[in-house]
Amino acid sequence: VQLQASGGGAVQPGGSLRLSCAASGNIFSIGAMGWYRQAPGKQRKLVATISTSGSTNYADSVKGRFTISRGGAKNTVFLQMNSLKPEDTAVYYCNAYDKVMVTDYWGQGTQVTVSS
Repeated sequence: VQLQASGGGAVQPGGSLRLSCAASGNIFSIGAMGWYRQAPGKQRKLVATISTSGSTNYADSVKGRFTISRGGAKNTVFLQMNSLKPEDTAVYYCNAYDKVMVTDYWGQGTQVTVSS
């Protein structure tokens, strides 16, 4: 499975961005998908996940501002980010869990910078 993320960029505080991630390859074994982020000098942390049935989970820091969703074919995942704050600045990574191989796949990361 390969993951291709896109949609990052620079935005002012209070702005919005939408991240997209498309999975290719053996997509039939994909279960949950999600987004993680890593700020400079810090560990990678969960932002949001979504199961194949649509159940979602969010980090407390993004609840009410970010929305995760999946495409109809279930091999794409989106992250709508509203009311962005400087502390949201990080490299955002797409993640997919392989139910058959019992392993995680990661995208290449996309930079999100929130600054005035």
